[in-house]
Amino acid sequence: MAEYTLEHKDSFIVIGLGTELKSDYTDYAGINKEKSDFWHAVSQDGRLDYLKGIAANDYIFAVNEAVNSKMMYYAGVMTEAAAPEEARVIQFPKGEYLVVKGEAQTADELNNKLAGVAFGQALPEAKDFAYVGGPNTSVEMGQRDGLVFGEMWIPVVRK
Repeated sequence: MAEYTLEHKDSFIVIGLGTELKSDYTDYAGINKEKSDFWHAVSQDGRLDYLKGIAANDYIFAVNEAVNSKMMYYAGVMTEAAAPEEARVIQFPKGEYLVVKGEAQTADELNNKLAGVAFGQALPEAKDFAYVGGPNTSVEMGQRDGLVFGEMWIPVVRK
């Protein structure tokens, strides 16, 4: 039984810089490698530092979103600043969210762990609610005791 909560969230916006994931949606190893390579690239080329510089808080968002039948993946932040030209403004709806909390050695491990619990356990076990699409995100919230901690936020509806 997966540990999760249902929380009401107001709508919010994440400004994200992204990439299209080319692996088949069932190829978890391929998707995870693409995501890891993307994070390495945005960390090395200054894009992540730029986003952190315009962020309204310390949270770093890893957003999954289907756009025009493509699987898109974004590094993002909450901000009031104008989005850079190459960025996407990602609107998260007001409503209930499945929230899975966790911690791991690295942000990469955290993202994979949270997604695994949320999509591999919590959603398949759910009887009262369902994910019907839209953007979902893992949120790196900080570090404590040498571990990265955060949450996965998935918008859901009551069945």
